Amino acid sequence: MKTLSQFSLEGQVALVTGAGRGIGFAFAHALSQAGAHVLLNDLNEEAAQKACDQLIAAGGAASPAVFDVTDFEHLDSIVDDLVDTHGRLDILMNNAGILIRSPIEDHPMPDFSRVIDINLNAVYAMARSCARQMKVQKRGRIINTGSVMSISARPGVISYTASKHGVLGLTRGLAAELGAYNITVNAIGPGYILTEMNRHVLGTPFEYRIRERTPMARWATPEELGGTAVFLASDAASFVSGQILMVDGGLTCNSLLVESANLGASS
Repeated sequence: MKTLSQFSLEGQVALVTGAGRGIGFAFAHALSQAGAHVLLNDLNEEAAQKACDQLIAAGGAASPAVFDVTDFEHLDSIVDDLVDTHGRLDILMNNAGILIRSPIEDHPMPDFSRVIDINLNAVYAMARSCARQMKVQKRGRIINTGSVMSISARPGVISYTASKHGVLGLTRGLAAELGAYNITVNAIGPGYILTEMNRHVLGTPFEYRIRERTPMARWATPEELGGTAVFLASDAASFVSGQILMVDGGLTCNSLLVESANLGASS
């Protein structure tokens, strides 16, 4: 097999959660450009359709998939309907997530539970629902969005940190359980990414603090995550499982990790 052909996703169907904008859309775009038919999940139907239109205009194949990843009671039937419509499901990109910034005394249990539900419980539920089809196909790729907070921590984002540590443990547990079915499970650990959600930090001390502690001395763009997703989804990564690939410009190898409590940005 030629090396470049190992990265092709032609003929495959990929489901990306939280794909209406930002990092999720960047993942969806990269998978689409590699040849996959991408199902873009978002709670907002207009956002999902707009994102699909952009991928199609760029020469890709895409369809909206409007549902709530925390609708745990119905996820099995939702995934079954997607498989019935598109014939297969090869790649699950678990990307939907939220972050609530507040010190612990201002972070009540409902907020903590909401973050865990979306960032961790939904990752498990989606993987569980999609693995049923992947077992039938005897092949699958599950890719979870972790974070630098999967292996480190900072004040002010306690529920997010807990959820992303959980994603790493879940990734490894799923890899151990599903490997016998030729299903790989990995995570991507983004560093600090310039998305619409955090452009408000541009020019602030927090932005410069991140630059100082990142060996590459800058923030990333969402598009810089796409190649990692394609690699993990492709045959080139057929024996890679249970890993988290950090895409953080070297931040987590730096001994001077961020410790700021009050100035925040999603990661």
